[in-house]
Amino acid sequence: MLTVGLAVAGYVVGSMPWGYWLVRVFRGEDIRTKGSGNIGATNVWRTYGWKLGLPAVVLDTGKGFAPAFVATDLAGHGAGVLAGAAAMLGHWRPLFLRFRRGGKMVATAGGAFLGTAPLVGAAGAGVWLLVFGLTRYASVASIVSAASLVLWAWLFGYPWPVIVFAAFAGAGVAALHRANIGRLLRGEENRFRRPAASP
Repeated sequence: MLTVGLAVAGYVVGSMPWGYWLVRVFRGEDIRTKGSGNIGATNVWRTYGWKLGLPAVVLDTGKGFAPAFVATDLAGHGAGVLAGAAAMLGHWRPLFLRFRRGGKMVATAGGAFLGTAPLVGAAGAGVWLLVFGLTRYASVASIVSAASLVLWAWLFGYPWPVIVFAAFAGAGVAALHRANIGRLLRGEENRFRRPAASP
């Protein structure tokens, strides 16, 4: 019963659409009508810059971290995995947006792994930063880092629930980036631009 309650709490916390709320509060606009139409931190950052993008990253990561960490601490890795997965599901189909399309789960997945398997989460974040630095494609960094999670979970010796969670998380992130993969193959995906150098 405790595990079920923790998973439900994870879904509710994960459903908090911070990217949508931040843009509503500070810009009076609907992020779903801007850029890619996604409520996630990448679209917020790309559309409005780091002043809204960075808080969106932190909050989207936090809503994965908090349920996974609490559940792992109270009931072990199995419960932590379920709470983290529920938070990711909430980010994808948020209760607070009437289950309409949410984000692509990348930051929330990272937070979930930091909460239940910190070494895996940290390694995945490192892969994301490396790939993004080399390519300037957030989508490529997200897909590659998510795909690497199962390897890190195995290498660091985490129990089987974490390894299975890593495999499903990687597959889920890749599936939600299908449109990005198509644009990459057609050479149409948008890169993040480097800031112009000051004169």
